[in-house]
Amino acid sequence: MEDGVAESASQPRSVEVDRYQDEIRLVGPTKGESGEADHAEKLHRCQELIDYQFEDLELLRFALTHASGASHRLASNERLEFLGDAVLGFVVCAWLFDEYPEYSEGDLTKIKSAVVSRRTCGKVACQIGLDSCLIVGRGVTRNRSYPRSLVSDVFESVVAALYLDGGHLVVRDRLKRWLKQEVTLAVESQGAANYKSALQQRAQRDIACTPMYRLKKESGPDHRKVFLISAVIDQREYTAAWGTNKKEAEQKAAANALAEIKGESLPFPLEDPPPTA
Repeated sequence: MEDGVAESASQPRSVEVDRYQDEIRLVGPTKGESGEADHAEKLHRCQELIDYQFEDLELLRFALTHASGASHRLASNERLEFLGDAVLGFVVCAWLFDEYPEYSEGDLTKIKSAVVSRRTCGKVACQIGLDSCLIVGRGVTRNRSYPRSLVSDVFESVVAALYLDGGHLVVRDRLKRWLKQEVTLAVESQGAANYKSALQQRAQRDIACTPMYRLKKESGPDHRKVFLISAVIDQREYTAAWGTNKKEAEQKAAANALAEIKGESLPFPLEDPPPTA
């Protein structure tokens, strides 16, 4: 099973999640004719899963209720989903802005898009166990499968409910816990061109050390200088690289350091300085 879901001791169940499919299929025993547990039980279970007790329990009820299970449209999670989408985006943007100061706006945008995608939200919702707390109509229950979009929607609506009931810090702390792995994966796949950030993440993860950059040499006239810079980690200096400005040279030096650490050939082997004329 790819994505684990917390299990109720009294009602064991499992969830199959195929990240390339569009449905979350319920597997295992269900409770009652409709296959749904009592709504009060679901509210209680959800609060345990997200480690938060609501002051306004109706907010959580709305957040978990799909339109098919609502007495009227405004009693469903659609309005909360609208707010949750914005809250999720803001929290992730602020998180990435603070944690990855070397990343460009373009890199941050790609990473954020991957982290807040509907597919990621649906996956994380199942990992938390929110799919087991959904309040849906009998038609959806009899089908015994939930569209992935339905599960991702409930993730956003629960985020909104947490924000309204507990405030920004409550949401931020939980999203950082729930999305930590997804952010790491997105950084590795979407931000690979930013060698300095990639090197910093690796150095801090492996040896709890931050890379430094050493200016080795300058060449050329004042208006067209080139710079030779090396990366230094825990007193080990890696192969330097030339750049037409210090930022470019540092990126290339970081790329060389990453290649050396991985035992790969250098992407920017040390040669004579590039022409400046």
